[in-house]
Amino acid sequence: MNAKTILLVEDEQSIADALIFSLEQDNYGVNWCALGSDALTIIDSQKIDLVILDIGLPDINGFDLCKLIKAKQDLPIIFLTARQEEVDKLIGLEIGGDDYITKPFSLREVSSRIKVILKRYGRSGGSSAEGINAASLMGVENCTINNETLEIHYFNQALDLTRYEFLLFKTLIESPNRVFSRDILMQHVWDEPERSFERAVDTHIKTLRAKLKKINGQVQPIKTHHGLGYSFNDKEVLG
Repeated sequence: MNAKTILLVEDEQSIADALIFSLEQDNYGVNWCALGSDALTIIDSQKIDLVILDIGLPDINGFDLCKLIKAKQDLPIIFLTARQEEVDKLIGLEIGGDDYITKPFSLREVSSRIKVILKRYGRSGGSSAEGINAASLMGVENCTINNETLEIHYFNQALDLTRYEFLLFKTLIESPNRVFSRDILMQHVWDEPERSFERAVDTHIKTLRAKLKKINGQVQPIKTHHGLGYSFNDKEVLG
């Protein structure tokens, strides 16, 4: 199994030292920097599997740095934060990160979060008996995404999806239980989101739900959060 490389962007030396030691004990390679500008240089020049990103950096706001990173590569990002108002903003899910951890934190908790997110992104290493690359095949219990064939199987049946339906469902599946606003979904899926209306998301979600219902009418995996957006949970059984 190839070691995965984590980029740690943290300007507090004591926190960085503790995380580096813990991550290396878990057999991760670690690149550390204290500035956002250095982080962007590292991402351009080296293979990175996950980013741990402090929000309060000296040279750039962590939220802005996250957007710059995501524009370069679809890397999983875990935010580190010490302020409650930042947590509130993250819960609003308008940023694009995959998870957040509040300071002070348990090193074991960080390790656990990393494993979950790397598995979700298909970057946990190893290969299947069929020889399918882990990065090309990912999913949850009742949904499987094949990024090479651009197919999603739902309860072992291939879905006949339009481009927008595929990308919307893929985005939701890859972050179970995360609430995505319409705006964030448009940023993920549409080539020119500024030229489209947010209601377009609702229209495609409606047609996607109809296709899912034909396969299993007892489960409603796409949940509406009124005033917030949508999330995925394939354990959501209809009453």
